[in-house]
Amino acid sequence: MSYPQQAVIFCGGLGSRLRPLTETLPKPMAPVLDKPFLEYLLVQLEEQSIKRFVLLTGYLGGIIQEYFGDGSKWGWTIEYSHGLEEWDTGRRLWEARSKLDDKFLLLYSDNFVQFNLKKLMNLHEQENVAVSLLLAPKPTGNIRVSPDGRMQAYIKDRIGECLDYVEVGYMVIERDYVLSLYSDIKNSPDISFTNIIELLVENRQIAGLVVNDPYHSISDMERLELMREYLTPKKLILIDRDGVINRKAPQGEYVAKWEEFEWVDDTVQSMKQLARHGFSFIVITNQAGIAREMVSEKELTQMHNLMISELESEGVKVHDIYVCPHHWDDNCDCRKPKAGLFFQIAKEYLLRMDKTLYIGDDVRDCEAAYNAECGSVLIASSEEFESIENIPKWSINVGKLSDALPEIELYMSKL
Repeated sequence: MSYPQQAVIFCGGLGSRLRPLTETLPKPMAPVLDKPFLEYLLVQLEEQSIKRFVLLTGYLGGIIQEYFGDGSKWGWTIEYSHGLEEWDTGRRLWEARSKLDDKFLLLYSDNFVQFNLKKLMNLHEQENVAVSLLLAPKPTGNIRVSPDGRMQAYIKDRIGECLDYVEVGYMVIERDYVLSLYSDIKNSPDISFTNIIELLVENRQIAGLVVNDPYHSISDMERLELMREYLTPKKLILIDRDGVINRKAPQGEYVAKWEEFEWVDDTVQSMKQLARHGFSFIVITNQAGIAREMVSEKELTQMHNLMISELESEGVKVHDIYVCPHHWDDNCDCRKPKAGLFFQIAKEYLLRMDKTLYIGDDVRDCEAAYNAECGSVLIASSEEFESIENIPKWSINVGKLSDALPEIELYMSKL
């Protein structure tokens, strides 16, 4: 499989909804913590092994070029294709055509979402299309997706039924096919790239990969503030319960009440050490015993309240416990190895999943971390670890949590 080695980014818009900030700055340079938003986007791409960029600049584009230069400061190679402020996105791409690789990534400069190039490329190869992009669920969207996952309609004015998704960019582009479409569109090349997407849908040459982790944008001041909070590093660790914090019940049984709850001392001591270094926790646990009527919700809530209270008395902060109460046959989105609860946490805590990790003791925990795009610490045998098909991009296998502490702290310190 041939992976793209180049990313092309639309950076030319006026950013009118960000005024007065954009009266003196182009939108991609909106400050987020200690650097412009665009830098976060380029670093994210670098983490997917992409270090060559073409920035399609327009409005105040000189500010972008002055800051990033040729990219050598970061070990990147950056080229620029600068155009008039009034050019639309289709024209910007057309004018840069001589700088484009045969296959490249195309992004907007105001969206940020969890991104796994391998998953996107698997879809691209499987569907054998000219463009593959990321989609996000949204009740007031502009895209209709068929039951088999195909993009059926792209409606710019968002008027229609079952328009439940929006495109967030991060597009794999086959250059020659996309450039060939310009001749089929009126007023080309003075068009929007959305005109290209409409034609790709009509030709069945586009595929969408749904990302359920909430996406973020800097398109207006309110969203910019949310982006700043989202990109702020957080010393928050996700952790399983049964088999990690407490001893597991025998197979087919459950820890149903507090009197049956037995601490794993090594985990408690490890959590205390991490807490002394500023870390706090959120628990994610499958509890099918509720659906099987072997555990009552009242007893479970009481058990969790007592668990949180005792840990807090030891200096360990647990913000919350997220529970999947469903039977394994229910096909819910929240039971691990699915990552529904991870995405819920990401939304409620503005937590960037690719900059956190999940500690568990079951192969499903590791697979859930992979599906959520976060790191993984698996407390299990090496045989169990080696049996896992999809390993997160950062993952370690240990016999007990204390064995992982140095690597956890090193991993989190680099975020």
